[in-house]
Parts: sequence; C-alpha cells; structure tokens
Amino acid sequence: MKKIVLLHYSASPIVGGVESVLGHHARLMTEAGHQVRIVAGRGGQVDARIPFVSIPLLDSRHEQVLTLKSDLDAGRVPKEFDALVERITSQLREVVANADILIAHNVCSLNKNLALTAAIRRLSEVCRQPHLIIWHHDLAWTTPRYRAELHDGYPWDLLRSAWPGVTQVTISEMRQRELAELMGLPPEKIRVVPNGVDAASFLKLEVQTLGFVKQLNLFEAAPLLLLPVRITPRKNIELALRVLAVIRKKNPRAALIVTGPLGPHNPANVKYFERLTALRAELGLIGSAHFLAELTDDYLPDAVIADFYRIADALFMPSREEGFGIPILEAGLAGIPIFCSNIEPLRKLGGEQALYFSPDAEPEEVGALIANHLDSLLSFKLRARVRMSYTWEGIYTNMIAPILESR
Repeated sequence: MKKIVLLHYSASPIVGGVESVLGHHARLMTEAGHQVRIVAGRGGQVDARIPFVSIPLLDSRHEQVLTLKSDLDAGRVPKEFDALVERITSQLREVVANADILIAHNVCSLNKNLALTAAIRRLSEVCRQPHLIIWHHDLAWTTPRYRAELHDGYPWDLLRSAWPGVTQVTISEMRQRELAELMGLPPEKIRVVPNGVDAASFLKLEVQTLGFVKQLNLFEAAPLLLLPVRITPRKNIELALRVLAVIRKKNPRAALIVTGPLGPHNPANVKYFERLTALRAELGLIGSAHFLAELTDDYLPDAVIADFYRIADALFMPSREEGFGIPILEAGLAGIPIFCSNIEPLRKLGGEQALYFSPDAEPEEVGALIANHLDSLLSFKLRARVRMSYTWEGIYTNMIAPILESR
C-alpha cells in the first residue's frame, strides 16, 4: 500500500477531461488498496473514500495567478513571482509530507500556473520523497496556440526541461514523440498510458452483470456470442458449441454466453446439460463457453439480460424450434448482428436484417458465416479493441499499477 497524492489545477465536480481522468485514477488506486488524496485549487470530495485537499493557489483561475500570468505571457517575470512560488511550495510541502508518490497532471506541461510548476520543481529538487510522476496530457511548447505566451528562460523552460529523478508519462504515442523531441529524451524513457472508458458505467451495467463480466473475463472476448435461451434440446446448443470451436481456430478469444437456466418442465434437460458440458470439455471450450446456470440458481432480471445485449457482439440462435423468437427483437433494438436458424418464426422476425443457416448445417459452414461477417464490420473490430485495451480497469492493471509498484 502506497500513499499517493494526485494533483491538478482543479478536480471533480469541475467538468473537464483531465479532471475526469484524475477521478478514475483515484478510484482505481483506492480500489487497489492505496491511500489516495486529490489536491487541487478547485473542486470537492466526490468519493467518500478519497479525501480532497483544497489549495486555492493551485487554481489556474486564481486571481493572483491570473494577474501574474498577464506579465508572464508578455515575457516579463514579475517581482511577486518568487514569493508566490515559495507560498505554494510551503503549502504543498505540508500536504505531501508523508506521501510516497506525487502524480502531477498537466501542471508541469502547461503554462496555466507557472508558479505551481516552479513550486513542484523545487520540491522535486530538495525532497527524495514523494517520488514525482509527471503526467502529460497536453504540451504547451508543441501547441501553436500557446506559442505566443512562451519565452526562453525561467520559468517557461521548466515546461521543456527533463527534470532529473522523475517519471515521465504521456497519454499517447504522439505525445511521447513530441515530449522526447522537446526534452531530448529517448522515447523508451517515457511511459505511455492511454486514457480509457468506464465500460460498466457507460453501458449502465447492473451490479450482477458486472460480477459475471469480471468472473468470466468477458471484456477480453472477441467475438462474444450471446445465446439467451433456456437449456433444452430444441435450442440446439450443441451446434453453438461446435461452431464456437470452429471460430476459435481463427479467433482464439471467441466466447459464447448462454444465459438461461435448464428448462423447468422436462427432467431430461438435466441429461442434456450433462451432454453439453461433456461436449464443451471434449472441444476444449472450458473457459470460453459459459453457462450462467452453473454460476447462479437465481432468476436473472430482465435488466441483466438486457446488459448482455450491450456487451455481446452478436446474437447466435441455432434453435430447431421456436414459437416466436423475442431475442431477435431484442437484438434488433440493441443493434447487434443476428445469426439464427432458417426457421419460419425467426425468419419472419429477422427479415432481411439477419443472417441465416440450417439448424443441421455443418459447424464449419456456420462458423465461416459468423466470422466472415463480423470481420467485415469495422464497428465490431473497434468494440473488441476498446473492450480489450481501453477499459480503465485493464489500463490500471496493465499499465498504471506497474508504474506505482516500481517506485
């Protein structure tokens, strides 16, 4: 467990891109067991677990900061500048005295409050603790709209100097290249940690759904095929398993999720389920073909089932018999591709907007139909890439946590 201070000009509930990133970082670090504080000039405490410390002079819009910025933008260092740097340094020193890590977001990259930048530089020079991580979202020196406000010498050069003993982080490879050229650093000395999305919040996932997602690692699946049916022989689930095995030869991350319980009216369904799980093992699909009936005996609310339509890449219904076919309508509302048996009820609902196959088709034929169609969809490829590479939880585990643990 580390004591971490996250710092910016402002923080939530102030609305802004960096403010949002700061909030996600703080949440993830807290959930990982670290002791986190947010320090900013404006903002407030929005998470009961994460203290907020207000130092008004950190704010880029503080009256005194703006007054000095007018002179600085014109190339003059006002006589009050050093005094302000000292005040901010003193206040920061108290806040970070017991911290292990100080992460400064954008305040060492932009000229919005150069007194704050200079104060952080002083702290990094005289104190080995906390370790300073400079997180660059934007770079004033490489952005044309800031160029007229920047001048040679101190304090503007602080924004383009490679400070010794700090960790440099950028949010993209483009920023990494810009920073490396600006500071004369080897690119490999600069970490790249992209911003992400809170998939659970964006997709409005229920708590129970999120539990399944984490337990089954569903965000790593591509494609993720949804089969929202009860486990009965007429649903032809064995074909779904064989098709999944075919698809996984080319797409080893492919997965199938069967949401329904065993059919309640026929004792033979238990034997059918046993045959399915045996076939799953035979095909090497343990860990990729998921039956929620194995995870819960509870009824799954409609809200949870609806969540799976938002998570899944396609609806896959190989049924031999259907009286109607509500999942076709649900998939239509969710806007995901539909692959289903060429039987009258499903064809009536899907019309020309679904792709069909015989329930007696060879698995290779159906697998090729699904894989080839999905491969042609740019939207599928982007969805899969976002799920696998740009969720905040994945970014934290794979990129942020190693930086923190290396200190």
